[in-house]
Order: sequence, then C-alpha cells, then structure tokens
Amino acid sequence: MFAVIKTGGKQYKVQKDDKFLVEKLEGKDGDKVTIDEVLMLSDGKKATLGEPLVKGAKVEAKIIEQTRGPKIVIFKKKRRQNYRRKKGHRQDLTMIQITDIKAA
Repeated sequence: MFAVIKTGGKQYKVQKDDKFLVEKLEGKDGDKVTIDEVLMLSDGKKATLGEPLVKGAKVEAKIIEQTRGPKIVIFKKKRRQNYRRKKGHRQDLTMIQITDIKAA
C-alpha cells in the first residue's frame, strides 16, 4: 500500500517504513506526527484519488531527527560598479519515518 501526501508545499509518494526529509515540522525527536493531506491512496489493485484530498485518510509518521540542509550561497555582482552582495541560507528539515497509512 502506498499514498501520495502533501507537506511543506511538496508531494511525496510514501510507503510504510519509508524514511525521508521534509520541510521542518514542529516537534521533537521521537514525536508522532499525523499528516492529513493525502492526495491519493493505492493498495496495488485499487487506487483512490482525492478531489483534492481523500476524505478520512491519514498518514502517521515518527520524527527521527531535526536537521538542516546544505548551505546555499547567494552571490550578486555587477561588473565595474563595485557592487557585491553575499548571502547564505540553510533550510531547516525534518527526517521522518512513516509508521502507518490509514484509509477512510
């Protein structure tokens, strides 16, 4: 069984026991999280599509760790104008593990 969920503005295809990084979710390591935005469910034979969400479907996950992504450097320059701006960014991420997929 798999589901397509939406979290942090992105969509993920998930199965039980999958581990992956998502945009930061509130909580500490070991906390349980319920994701209600399920766009699609499939058990291999029958697929259920939401319009836009599948009613009553939930995906339960466990937070493994709060981490940060790689550093991205933003550098702006205009030649011969002595204009230089350097900025950095690191995105906050959450590693989660899917524990259960519940249909309606």
